[in-house]
Amino acid sequence: MSTRKKIYFASDFHLGSYPLEHSREREQAIIQWLDEIKVDAAQLYLVGDIFDFWFEYATVVPKGYIRFLGKLAEIADLGIPITLFKGNHDMWMFDYLKKELNAQIIANELELELDNKLFYIHHGDGLGSGDYKYKLLKKVFRSRFCQWLFARLHPNLGIGIATRWSKHSRLSNNEDEKFLGEDKEWLIGYAKEIERKQHHDFYLFGHRHLPYDVQLGTESRIVNLGEWINYYTYAVWDGETLRLEKWAKKL
Repeated sequence: MSTRKKIYFASDFHLGSYPLEHSREREQAIIQWLDEIKVDAAQLYLVGDIFDFWFEYATVVPKGYIRFLGKLAEIADLGIPITLFKGNHDMWMFDYLKKELNAQIIANELELELDNKLFYIHHGDGLGSGDYKYKLLKKVFRSRFCQWLFARLHPNLGIGIATRWSKHSRLSNNEDEKFLGEDKEWLIGYAKEIERKQHHDFYLFGHRHLPYDVQLGTESRIVNLGEWINYYTYAVWDGETLRLEKWAKKL
């Protein structure tokens, strides 16, 4: 256990997104990556949109992902703590993974101190100014009443509706992500607002899909973790340095 000193962060696997054959290939790549990092991982943080859709009925969860979930179970059984963030695609994550993996489920932001460094971690959806339509939808979708209503649908219908919606997501359209400039990237603007109120050494986000590592002033950095559709990027903290790295696919 003494060799496990690194802390890993990744987001936006979007398992289950169309086309499904690409999702299965991505799942295999993620499993290979997890196999590699389990040797030296002290903790694992998965920062949202791990699934392209996720809803937990009382006795039913979405089909699929059995290899990925099995690998997470193996990692949990090794004594490596797993933290899962709710993203905008998998916000209806309740207690199933908490019970099965002893995972911590984070709904919004997490402020974390590691080796005397303060981290601010959030999936990244609904932050900053603008995007008021989504912010309203997020409040509705996260309301207990809305969740209760959706749970009244038979899983074949409810998950079927979500699957059809997934086919029209930006992943299916394979849109290119381009850096808009520091003054136009809303997560950078949001991090600067937080930094003016309270200092954090590192800001980690997902959601944006474009991996980047930007210096904020002289004492802070913002890292967007990217995604595992095109970039296969993640961040690792070794106790002294935070690095944004790219996994070399070996399939």
